[in-house]
Amino acid sequence: MAIARSKLTAQGQISVPVDVRKKLGIGPGSVLEWEEEGNKIVVRRAGRFSSEDIHRALFGAQTPTTRSIGELKEGIRRYARKRYARG
Repeated sequence: MAIARSKLTAQGQISVPVDVRKKLGIGPGSVLEWEEEGNKIVVRRAGRFSSEDIHRALFGAQTPTTRSIGELKEGIRRYARKRYARG
């Protein structure tokens, strides 16, 4: 069931209904991205960076080693100690 409806203007513009703006957390200047998923078009708020962008920036094409929660916590502790020891 549709949550809202919009009408297309002659200039190809639409208004995003207030309920949709609230759900997406968008306002003036927000960027929306349109994606095709099968036979549907999905509209979502564009993030600055996706998790894939961040992963590629950190690791390149390599797949990171799987770590346990304990190993991740210890790595964060070491990083924090090292970082705040400089301060």
